[in-house]
Amino acid sequence: MRDNPAALPAFDLSLGRPDLLGADWDGEGTNFAIFSDHATAVELCLFDASGRAETARLELPQMEGGIWHGYLPGIGPGQAYGYRVHGPHDPEAGHRFNPAKLLLDPYAREMRGYLQWDDALFGYPVGGDDREIDTRDSAPFMPKAVVADPDFDWDADRALWTRWQDTVIYEAHVKGLTMRHRLVPEEIRGTFAALGSPPVIEHLQKLGVTAIELLPVQAMVQDRHLVEKGLSNYWGYNTLAFFAPNRSYLAGESVREVKDAVRRLHSAGIEVILDVVYNHTAEGSELGPTLSFRGIDNASYYLLAEDRRHCFDTTGCGNTLNVAHPMVLRMVMDSLRYWVQVMHVDGFRFDLASTLGREPQGFEREGAFFAAIRQDPVLSRVKLIAEPWDIGAGGYQVGGFPWPFREWNDKFRDDTRGFWRRDGGQIGRISQRLLGSPVQFDHSRRPATSSVNFIAAHDGFTLWDTVSYCEKHNEANGEENRDGHDHNISDNLGHEGPCDDPGIAEARKRRATAMLSTLMLSQGVPMILGGDELGNSQGGNNNVYAQDNETGWIDWEAARPDLTEAVATLTRLRRERIGLLAPQFFARGAAAPATEEERPLVRWLHPEGRAMGQGDWQDPQARCLGLELRHASEPARMLLILNAGDDARFVLPAGRWRLEWDSSGTLETGPVAQEAIELPWQSVLVLDQDVAPS
Repeated sequence: MRDNPAALPAFDLSLGRPDLLGADWDGEGTNFAIFSDHATAVELCLFDASGRAETARLELPQMEGGIWHGYLPGIGPGQAYGYRVHGPHDPEAGHRFNPAKLLLDPYAREMRGYLQWDDALFGYPVGGDDREIDTRDSAPFMPKAVVADPDFDWDADRALWTRWQDTVIYEAHVKGLTMRHRLVPEEIRGTFAALGSPPVIEHLQKLGVTAIELLPVQAMVQDRHLVEKGLSNYWGYNTLAFFAPNRSYLAGESVREVKDAVRRLHSAGIEVILDVVYNHTAEGSELGPTLSFRGIDNASYYLLAEDRRHCFDTTGCGNTLNVAHPMVLRMVMDSLRYWVQVMHVDGFRFDLASTLGREPQGFEREGAFFAAIRQDPVLSRVKLIAEPWDIGAGGYQVGGFPWPFREWNDKFRDDTRGFWRRDGGQIGRISQRLLGSPVQFDHSRRPATSSVNFIAAHDGFTLWDTVSYCEKHNEANGEENRDGHDHNISDNLGHEGPCDDPGIAEARKRRATAMLSTLMLSQGVPMILGGDELGNSQGGNNNVYAQDNETGWIDWEAARPDLTEAVATLTRLRRERIGLLAPQFFARGAAAPATEEERPLVRWLHPEGRAMGQGDWQDPQARCLGLELRHASEPARMLLILNAGDDARFVLPAGRWRLEWDSSGTLETGPVAQEAIELPWQSVLVLDQDVAPS
């Protein structure tokens, strides 16, 4: 068809629009638009239904402000396409244009086919000098963008707007959550259809979670070095297209499958939060492939080093997206708004978010990206969570992000694990975590919900592995166990790995339940790692990024129902005591807006029943403390007791008390007649002031 100009579709120059980036279908035709500030020409390549045969190659006829565009009548949903971009090939100046390479539209909403690794995907001869040019056609090995149909019946679906103080997050992987669930139909396991299926939703509802935070679902690329080892990038932190869902999570290729899952979850009262990767792309360093951004306009889309031949890498992934560039920032913002307005998601967790705040002088909490988010009428209303670090200088920024961002708090994880492992000198640390980490977050008028607390996340040991292994066991990753964290703050409690000893099994269950209790009863926003409520193990592998198999997938058959019931009870306790686990910090802060009458009050208690003194906080052998909470305007009190040591005795404050929760499961709930309570080893107790008449 390319050899017959008369058969080629023709652009309608009167309808082309530079303001609609991507492929926008209006019912009669499609507007194609792509940004490249340094290109000299852009060709639109159309493909047949299979996405393999190129049927037309047309030069976009118009350009404004670096946006190349054209309107094609008669082209609609299902049309596969890609781009070839012409311009200077001058790597020393940061330009790597190569029209031999078919490029994926950064605004692609749907995709057809999968990337197949071949040396032709690289803009230079692999193994040679990256300043040379490789002229082999990459189209046979590239996935294609597809014009999407925006029509979908949302059936009155609307945002849930769950308040932060009411939020309980469940972090999960679309595939890992559903692949081994026997009640999910086998043909849909691992997909969005499975995520929105009744068995999965019923489980989430039973737990009492209000939001599911999904590991990356945007279109990604499998790393070549993993594929060659017979492994794969399971987690998906290797994004190539920021608008399209990952094909491997779809039964077909339509975004309707994602929308249907979101609608079903919303109907069940569960919000959807996406883990998004806007800090780097799958193209890697200057030695990586030319798949999209590098060939469209390398010098605009990426941060370049002082020697502009090289990428400037603050992510450890080879490149850094240049969000300081207005059009790159627009792409990120357009992508976020697309997922909110078109796909109806409820928020985002930003991977390596410190990178997004990098300005020429370093990390800037008032930088362009955060300012753009905060003023945006759509995005400023959704849930925004930062992973507050990257590997660059000054990249660790826990507590440094502006409102309305919340932040993953790894200090909560580390101090909670250390306290329950019976490490010395942890009393002061755990007291900070129980109160929402005010040292980090009680400033700049930030609320106590600024801290997203967790004891396990996708990266690291699961909760059950934290109480079952002293060392990581990552041999299956093919890196001789060198990858993954070495500082796991874990303890096998007497035996490395699975064990039939009933004493060790009981100790592991007690410690796991105590840590879950600490998570759910602390100020801040609790996040549960999917599978921790089942006692899921990854066999001691603390870096399953490459394990798209039974190691990385949740084992539903080996579930521990007692842990599941504990989480369900703890979420109920948290909901019922939301007045005490308030959005305001307990400890007074200089910028706190609340009055004395409005602020919750806190009192720390020694097991002897007296207030904790300075010497008590410094005691390295202390393993037990009490936290009494109340509002100045309310007579009722709540007493939270943590005992990381052996059986102990705790003298209760004056008044009538009722035991509501014992994480060890050995004490009966109900009124407490004694002046003191016998604490089981490795336990968390919750007591309420019993104000009912005797």
